[in-house]
Amino acid sequence: MAMQQITILGSTGSIGVSSLDVIARHPDQFRVFALTGHSRIEVLAEQCQRFVPAFAVVPNAEAASQLSALVPAQTRVLCGVEGLIEVASHSDTDTVVAAIVGAAGLLPTIAAAEAGKKILLANKEALVMAGALFLDAVKRGGATLLPLDSEHNAIFQCLPPGFTGVSGAGLSGSGLSGTGVSKLVLSASGGPFRTTPIEQLMTVSPDQACAHPNWSMGRKISVDSATMMNKGLELIEACWLFNVAAADVEIVIHPQSIVHSLVEYVDGSVLAQLGNPDMRTPIAHALAWPERIASGVARLNLTELAALEFEPPDAVRFPALTLARQAGESMGDAPTALNAANEVAVAAFLTEQIRFPRIAAVVAEVMAGWQGSELACLEAVQDSDSRARRLAQASVAGYQDEV
Repeated sequence: MAMQQITILGSTGSIGVSSLDVIARHPDQFRVFALTGHSRIEVLAEQCQRFVPAFAVVPNAEAASQLSALVPAQTRVLCGVEGLIEVASHSDTDTVVAAIVGAAGLLPTIAAAEAGKKILLANKEALVMAGALFLDAVKRGGATLLPLDSEHNAIFQCLPPGFTGVSGAGLSGSGLSGTGVSKLVLSASGGPFRTTPIEQLMTVSPDQACAHPNWSMGRKISVDSATMMNKGLELIEACWLFNVAAADVEIVIHPQSIVHSLVEYVDGSVLAQLGNPDMRTPIAHALAWPERIASGVARLNLTELAALEFEPPDAVRFPALTLARQAGESMGDAPTALNAANEVAVAAFLTEQIRFPRIAAVVAEVMAGWQGSELACLEAVQDSDSRARRLAQASVAGYQDEV
């Protein structure tokens, strides 16, 4: 395997930290070219001291000044979206780990696609917000797109050989037609409130929502897991990645998080990818694809597994799933609005402006009155995103008296 120069967009988050752990295990195959972070400046500085990247990127000039005093002389510090785009599309970058959470990751990830990079996609918002535009950029730039979410990576590993061409229009140019595949199945843990009485959800705290039973993740994605909006966004992402309709994707709750997703075939076979709940497994798979490397993850001991349970999701407990499926069925800018409204609502919950069940309520209010349109350009994506955020902020204000 030739040496890969790696840019990690979002290196201080859980995906970034796990990526660096895998990279450090294979110094003969990977070198860190650029690292980017948002608010955890000291963590980013420590990463730069260890890996000595050519570039580090932070949000603004103040953070850049702070970081510059802490990093090696060989590391040039950039700031803002322009800095993210520069390192994502730099001619010396081979592989871009797209791990910035939320809409902030869209522009640099598209820049990486247009520059023809190998993209390890953890930022699902690039597809949820602007699926057609992003995949057009992948095709136009000749980029290679590999899924880093454990669920989509699991599906990719279980699909037939015809799905292994991972450049151009997503991972598949023809959907399920002629592949022998009948359905994709995304598994979900159900989060920390899977069995909590519904009437108690009005009083749960942000810390409780972020206490995921199986995975160690950032606070925003942890809340998304608790509402299962994360799984709804993954459904939309799967539609774009694998060129399938929302009806071709089923969601099942699997509390143990051992089966990461499944592919059902027309002959009745169901292939599943199993492993311990550790993001280093899909990261190692995508970094080395089409080869395999050690990830550092403990081996799965099947004899120690007490049971593997599966159950359908409760639509009353998890209304976000219905909202996401409806957005995925209508497409256009509906997923863009869904994502924007959810980001606003989750931020409001984390700052204790609204109660937990109101996250889905805010999103529902925005989507109920949404006048959808097609997305012809990035400016249209940004306009729809901004409009949905304004509506969501107004909805949040209506629930603040409850807190």
